[in-house]
Amino acid sequence: MLMRTDPFRELDRMAQQLMGPGTWSKPSVMPMDAYREGDQYVVAFDLPGVTPDAIDIDVERNMLTVKAERRPVAKGDGVKVELSERPLGVFSRQIVLADTLDTEHIQADYDAGVLTLRIPIAERAKPRKISIGVGSAHKEISG
Repeated sequence: MLMRTDPFRELDRMAQQLMGPGTWSKPSVMPMDAYREGDQYVVAFDLPGVTPDAIDIDVERNMLTVKAERRPVAKGDGVKVELSERPLGVFSRQIVLADTLDTEHIQADYDAGVLTLRIPIAERAKPRKISIGVGSAHKEISG
C-alpha cells in the first residue's frame, strides 16, 4: 500500500472529486509551456496517459483550441483500487495567436505524453530591407 502525507495534494484531490472530471462542455485546464525558438513559436502541452486519437486540435482565425480526453483504464474483476490521483475526463486549452504567426503550417507531434505544436512566424512579420529611391538612384537601408 502506498502512503503519502502531502496536505496540498490531498486538497487538490478533494477539489477534483468535488468538481468531478472535465466534460466537453466544462473541461479541466492542461498545463503548457510556450516559447520562441528561431523563426517559430513552440507550445508544449502535458497530456500523460492520453492516446493520440483522443486529442483534437483546431484553429479558427487566430484561436487555437486543444482538447484531449483521458479515459479510465479497464480493470478486471477482483481489482480493488487503493489510490486514484490521476485525473480523468476532458482537458482543454485555448490560445489567441498573433496575426504574425502562420496558422496554415502548424506542425503537431506527440511523444512521451507531451503534445508539441510548432507554429512558424509568417513571412510578412519577418524583418526585411526597404529600398529608398532618390531621383533615379536607389539606396538600401537595413531595418
